[in-house]
Amino acid sequence: MLLPKKVKHRKWHTMRRNPKKSMVETRGVALAFGSSGLKAESAGRITSNQIESARKVMSRFSGKTGRIWIRVFPDMPYTAKPAEVGMGKGKGDPQGYCVQIRPGRVIFELDGISEADAKEALRKAGAKLPIKTRMIVRQ
Repeated sequence: MLLPKKVKHRKWHTMRRNPKKSMVETRGVALAFGSSGLKAESAGRITSNQIESARKVMSRFSGKTGRIWIRVFPDMPYTAKPAEVGMGKGKGDPQGYCVQIRPGRVIFELDGISEADAKEALRKAGAKLPIKTRMIVRQ
């Protein structure tokens, strides 16, 4: 699982969520390393567990010849309150780390395997994520 070595603040603000005004990403929108990749079509948050499960699916498909790049890093802590606890009494304890994704961001890149295998691997990896994604290929 991906997590930062050190964070400045234990708990962060939740940030604003406005579906009508979800800005399009400007950084990390093109393939930089691999020949095919997985691009975000909608905004959302991806936890480190979800990134890890998608990575496992892709590594199973890529075998020894394939190479995988993870283009996002979860550095934002998220909190949750225990089950059956009433409202109030402060914010919950930190549960893990996530990354905010905006439309257009390249999340994963693959190289070293056939296009058909890459398509299937990225399709299965996209199913593990809570956002809409699509496969992109280098021209």
